[in-house]
Amino acid sequence: MSHSFQVTKTHGAARTGVITTAHGTIQTPAFLFCATKAALKGMTMDMARALGMPAILCNTYHLMIQPGAARIAHLGGLHAVADWQGPILTDSGGYQIFSMGHGSVGDEIKGRAIRRESFIVSIADSGVIFRSYQGGEKLLLTPERAMALQRYLGADLVVQLDECTPFHAGYEATAKAMRRSVRWLDRSLATMAAWQGKSAQGHPQGIYGVIQGGVWDDLRAQSAQAVAARHDDLFGIAIGGSLGSTPQQMREAVDMALVPLPAQAKTRPIHLLGVGEMGAILHGVSRGIDTFDCVHPLRIARHGTALRQGQPALNLGRAIHADDRAPLDEACACPTCQAYTRGYIHHLFKAREMLAGTLVSVHNAATMMGFMADLRTAIDQGVSLESVAKAWIA
Repeated sequence: MSHSFQVTKTHGAARTGVITTAHGTIQTPAFLFCATKAALKGMTMDMARALGMPAILCNTYHLMIQPGAARIAHLGGLHAVADWQGPILTDSGGYQIFSMGHGSVGDEIKGRAIRRESFIVSIADSGVIFRSYQGGEKLLLTPERAMALQRYLGADLVVQLDECTPFHAGYEATAKAMRRSVRWLDRSLATMAAWQGKSAQGHPQGIYGVIQGGVWDDLRAQSAQAVAARHDDLFGIAIGGSLGSTPQQMREAVDMALVPLPAQAKTRPIHLLGVGEMGAILHGVSRGIDTFDCVHPLRIARHGTALRQGQPALNLGRAIHADDRAPLDEACACPTCQAYTRGYIHHLFKAREMLAGTLVSVHNAATMMGFMADLRTAIDQGVSLESVAKAWIA
């Protein structure tokens, strides 16, 4: 089965659609949950299937270090080892390499200038040499190797290696990295063509080209135009890199990447990398973005924070919840909310029981999926997305 993307309904720039892969379909707009090391944090794949989770994203950077892409291929590929037969997207590893070189994933790349010792040894057109965060040994990642790793991993959707500049990088550094990412895209496409775009397990793979350029509109435009010029060879387009330090800058950077894209390029699915906050997703959907990914919903779950529909998130570590017999969210029909109280889950966190994170992870996943479902319904029915915002965003 070949990959395809079909837009099914539009409402302004927002759209619903269907991404078809060898391992199933994704109804868009959709949120892809991060199974960073080929496992969802705090949840089994059976739990994910029961919720109707559409797809997962696995991390090439972490998997190349442990256990290694070749070993995963030997064990049957990501779908087999993770017990997930739905669509899988793998990123290139570039985001993690460069964020660990300039700061943490959640800090430096996203605008908070926290610096630490760099894991990067050198960056050149040939590739990136960096030190493993496990043993400290030097590793090389090139556009060709990033594609080979993803071929062995066996994802349905893969991403080119790009140079992801942090927020503190200046204009010239960002421009240099953007142009290098375009050259790396051409090498990635050539590498995929050599094995007819198929994984080591024999199924088709679709590649995303990444728009870079930081917070500069001319650089975003140049990158978008370069990626769009190669759309015949791409399955999809991704927006990456620094999106600024404020929600407003993020919206502006997203618009900078989308506005220069010609209509023909927008026939491809568009993915916004690393964004999981509902307000940012709503803005992206309103501009025509189809898919999103982020560790946020499951990460905060493990630390005792429950998302809620139209209300502030719930901090279950607070003593105020100790005797609370209410569910996490009375508007939620997930298994957690149907069976457990805030008081019990508060007790589990205080007792450091692993079940605590699992219960909130299931709830947060269900909440994100409910939000995305309402966005799809609003678009299909021609209803303003502001109605979804009022219902879901506190």
